Amino acid sequence: MNLVRYADRPDLLEVRHEQLTKPAFPDFMFHNQSGERYWGRLYDEHADFQLALLNCDELAADLHSLPIAWDGTDEDLPAGWDGSFERAFESGREPTVLSAVVITVSPARRGQRLSGRMIEAMRDAARAHRLGALLAPVRPTLKARYPLIPIEEFVRWRQPDGSHLDPWIRTHERVGGEILRPAPESMVIDAPVADWEEWTGLQLPGDGSYVVEGMLSTLEVRGGIGRHVEPNVWLRHAV
Repeated sequence: MNLVRYADRPDLLEVRHEQLTKPAFPDFMFHNQSGERYWGRLYDEHADFQLALLNCDELAADLHSLPIAWDGTDEDLPAGWDGSFERAFESGREPTVLSAVVITVSPARRGQRLSGRMIEAMRDAARAHRLGALLAPVRPTLKARYPLIPIEEFVRWRQPDGSHLDPWIRTHERVGGEILRPAPESMVIDAPVADWEEWTGLQLPGDGSYVVEGMLSTLEVRGGIGRHVEPNVWLRHAV
């Protein structure tokens, strides 16, 4: 398998959504405001950090990341996924670290430890560009089973052997990641109720808190607008 830049293989972008991202994420995840605003700029302005893993011509996995400024303290961490985009493109600060955006693995390749390989590839990219660390606002996939549990409590849950209960956090820790702190407001999605009904397949007849399949926290509906605030967990990898 070989890593290639999307900038060098733009043809892969035409199949990426159907082969990788659509099977991996619920529909509502594709309507995040920061992603809609900044995503296209990743390939032009930060091409070295948008990589696809190919097995011959099969798109096996990919990674997206972007350099941001961070002074090394918990207080200076961005709020989360949204905050990383805003800091990278709006703050004007000189980048010092690489922030993960997303790693996606083909359904046919899951269970082959490609996620760990892609984390290593991010660390290699950070090192090559003399960035001091790799940060990751990790989306703990198992949290979707516990949407009513605060992320501050979930992040403490471990198995009897000491490994983290969440498989994605566990993967990061296995390759050297260190939990820094929860990011309770990592990604915010605001949209009219009609859009949420289309994305989720649910009827949302009135104001309230809704448990939705695939969501890490509840969907809050007020006055015809639905808001989902997704919690993540900040991890750091040395490079």
